[in-house]
Amino acid sequence: MTSSRQLLKTFSRPVPRYTSYPTAPHFHGGISGADVSSWVRALSREDKLSLYVHIPYCDRLCWFCACHTKHTLRYEPITAYLESLRHEIKSVGAMVPSGVRVTALHWGGGSPTMLTPDDMRRLMGWLRESFDFAQDAEISVEMDPNDLDEARYDALAGIGVTRASLGVQDFDETVQKTINRLQSFEQTAAVIAAMRARGVRSVNCDLLYGLPYQSLETLSRTVKQITSLRPDRIALFGYAHVPWMKKHQTLIPEDALPDAEARFEQMTLAGDMLAAAGYQPIGIDHFALPDDSLAAAARTGRLHRNFQGYTDDGADALIGLGASSISEVKEGYWQNIPAIGEYRRLAEAGELPVVRGIAIDDEDRLRRFVIERVMCAYGFSACELRARFGEAAEHVMAEARAYARHNPEICRFDAFGFRLENAAFPFARSVAATFDTYLEGGRGRHSSAV
Repeated sequence: MTSSRQLLKTFSRPVPRYTSYPTAPHFHGGISGADVSSWVRALSREDKLSLYVHIPYCDRLCWFCACHTKHTLRYEPITAYLESLRHEIKSVGAMVPSGVRVTALHWGGGSPTMLTPDDMRRLMGWLRESFDFAQDAEISVEMDPNDLDEARYDALAGIGVTRASLGVQDFDETVQKTINRLQSFEQTAAVIAAMRARGVRSVNCDLLYGLPYQSLETLSRTVKQITSLRPDRIALFGYAHVPWMKKHQTLIPEDALPDAEARFEQMTLAGDMLAAAGYQPIGIDHFALPDDSLAAAARTGRLHRNFQGYTDDGADALIGLGASSISEVKEGYWQNIPAIGEYRRLAEAGELPVVRGIAIDDEDRLRRFVIERVMCAYGFSACELRARFGEAAEHVMAEARAYARHNPEICRFDAFGFRLENAAFPFARSVAATFDTYLEGGRGRHSSAV
């Protein structure tokens, strides 16, 4: 059997993260606000809806970050942005058919916890006025420990937050200084304790490997520290160095970045440590305690993948609100304009601030399902594929059969379907890419697969 280290040489080429299909580089300007309006209005009253709200401001700029965000030390721009967001929430909410329930809400950024306690409550009030929330809706918020105080903790608990999400990256001081992200273990522990004391039932933390000056030793210390806090979920991401997209990443010294083999060693070490600490591996980069809902979803085949990564969110549609946010419905995808000034102008005029998107057809839906199954379950069932797509599935299964025949060291295809071998699990992104017909066009540059 070929080892994972040997496979690294073949499968570490840059490929998409597959949080959508087709992926974002293939979105185009041919999708209009009118298209989006018709798609939203076509939701069925039985559909479940997930919402994402983007707060594109930070009071410090982390140099590793690839998100759409702006640095500000003044609150006035945030106040103005929230007013525009209120307009968009009202416009989109009016399009959603009666009966559609919101089952999940996520505030991302940027740093949503920069909002004042009153603005947190106001934003949640606007959302509840415009959308129908299920009683048990999951509400998660990304939190920066440097922003938080007792009043904000109380406000977050008061708006019904059920999951706290914290970026940790690495606790080593040298690494933190190099990426401009100073955050101590003590700060992180205090946030987790404060949210749990207020009844928040789930906490997830993000770790990064592949950072400048990061070593097996520093990463090992960080993993030990974070597992001592017992967060319910841990995401273990590889740092995506994309300075051609994010100019501030040029502030990170490239000669301090680990090479592909060192990144793989870091990923393997951290993954092994998390598993030894009782966390169940989920897909290519998540870990969860066995009683967490994400672990249950992985065990029962209900794991999904969207722009927020792995999720147990079973909603039929995802609508993103705010500058640069991305939405997904059965007809396709769209993205709001990232430029905050133009976003504000359109939102306050009552127009949908759509800048690009893509309509999808049945072939896209078939390949999206296959790619998601490879990313979530390391393969797909032939029986399920035929049940969902009928004869249309046969040509994709023929592709899978041929791929398995030429790559017997990493996968197999039999009467049950397509399945990766265990050693190939870390390279699921590269295998998924074989079913991506858009990738052949060469549009878009991507981060390393490991």
